[in-house]
Amino acid sequence: MNRHGELHPLAWWLWAIGMATAASRTTNPLLLLLIIAVLGYVVAARRPAQGWARGFRAYLILGLVVVAIRTVFHIIFGGGLGETVLVRLPELRLPEWAAGIRLGGAVSAEGLASALYDGLRLATLLICVGAAVTLAEPRRLLRTLPGALYELGLVVVVAISLAPQLVESALRVRRARALRGASGRGLRAVRSIGMPVLAMALDRAVSLAAAMDARGYGRSGSVSAGTRRLTAGLLLMGLLGLSLGAYGVLAAPEQGSVGLPSLLVGVLACVAGLAVGSRRVLRSRYRAERVDPRSAAVAASGMVAAVCLLVTSRYDVATAYPSTYPLDVPQLALLPVLGLLIALAPAWVARSPTSPDSRATERPSATGAEPTPAVGAGRS
Repeated sequence: MNRHGELHPLAWWLWAIGMATAASRTTNPLLLLLIIAVLGYVVAARRPAQGWARGFRAYLILGLVVVAIRTVFHIIFGGGLGETVLVRLPELRLPEWAAGIRLGGAVSAEGLASALYDGLRLATLLICVGAAVTLAEPRRLLRTLPGALYELGLVVVVAISLAPQLVESALRVRRARALRGASGRGLRAVRSIGMPVLAMALDRAVSLAAAMDARGYGRSGSVSAGTRRLTAGLLLMGLLGLSLGAYGVLAAPEQGSVGLPSLLVGVLACVAGLAVGSRRVLRSRYRAERVDPRSAAVAASGMVAAVCLLVTSRYDVATAYPSTYPLDVPQLALLPVLGLLIALAPAWVARSPTSPDSRATERPSATGAEPTPAVGAGRS
């Protein structure tokens, strides 16, 4: 079993990847909103108490911004497709060398619905990533990566944890200012909050560099040049195979004869490259992460949702991709709804974040200072 009964961090990412795959196979706004509701419910029910898990709201806001930008761009650069005209804006046609592009003009209900559907799908994909970042602790995720991907994984983990850390720092600064009686708002408040947040970010960067140096980061084993070339070639071939296979399976399912073999070859090449490349990185693991039945159930629930939407997009196109030319009312079907309801399983399978050990490990101080980290938390 994992430490304190926690789920394996990759389980949350596999669950989120399954939900993202489901979102990529439909433009039905009802299904996309149901996916967002499932993500939000699971995050609200099983979000850890640590400060790094407070950035999910930022991803929701970013999703709304994406929908708004996609809609505005459609109105400006091509809202006239369709028969049901909602409003007519001043129109400006560009020269002949930019044929087919115009600014303004008629805005139709069909084109507006198509833009909203596409924007909502992209926003759902971003929210899936936000759910994974919120539920999976970045440091535990880094420990599970193979040795060949350790440097790349560190960069990715630092990048995805940047937004939650900034949110956490901003909350601490606001709490400290409130205890001191400061209640300014607007640009003046932004200036007074921004400098401490940047100072915290710099302190964390210095602490991270010191911790990496103390733990021998970058130490590598003696590997011949031929082995390094073999590792690079296998990984490159694997990535190309995965890219081609993913495109063939997801974007062009009618070309399944090319997509599935390419995906299989890519997976085998990546596994071989990771196995060979892991020899050059010498790492020891303390309390290695283990896959328990609950972690497997969480990952499987996301995969079930992905499979249900894949089947729906192939055999029930009208439900997965509702028509916008002409404009039809989106419909629901039993199979995709059942798959998304199964994806709610982590809300009951995962450990409750309100347990006593969770509250004890992360209790904010009255002064708004950073809580004392546990042993091995990254201080040198």
